[in-house]
Amino acid sequence: MTSTQSYYYPSAPINMPRKPGYYPNPHHGAHSRMSVSPPEAADSVTTSGVASYDPSAASSSYAGSASDYESTPSSGASVDLYEYMNDRIGSSFDPTPLDRSLAQQAQTSGQLNAKTRELMDLQALAQSRLAAMQSSFASGMKSAKEVQKDLEWTQKRVTSINQRAARKYPKEYQMASQRYPAPVDC
Repeated sequence: MTSTQSYYYPSAPINMPRKPGYYPNPHHGAHSRMSVSPPEAADSVTTSGVASYDPSAASSSYAGSASDYESTPSSGASVDLYEYMNDRIGSSFDPTPLDRSLAQQAQTSGQLNAKTRELMDLQALAQSRLAAMQSSFASGMKSAKEVQKDLEWTQKRVTSINQRAARKYPKEYQMASQRYPAPVDC
């Protein structure tokens, strides 16, 4: 004859947080505790007619057990959690706004790429024009320096001829100077 032993595992009472104003606080102190009775077994759970709080004695406990949620091959109504969540998410998720936003993003990206290419082409054109202008400017500066040299040479030559004419023909040079005065530099 086997006897069933009941074990009672005592637990310490727990202070639960309270909402202010709902319950009166009869005990004021740091060590005040309230007693709590152990959980009651469900009506469907009996072990040889005596209620037991031994976790191994019952197939179910107050909070439920992991075996209640496990799928066993023998249970015909097992639920595949992955399939269930996939169905739930699939039915609640509408991809239409996402598709619209992806299409809009693709259009915006294409427009941005086109503008980037256009800017790069314009930048290349501006650089080629700048190079042409720099070349033209350098050529113009070279020409201006040559003209300045020629003018200086011509000025020296005219001054030299005037001095020779003034020495060789002083009367005629005097009359010509009065008739055609030299320009005044500003």
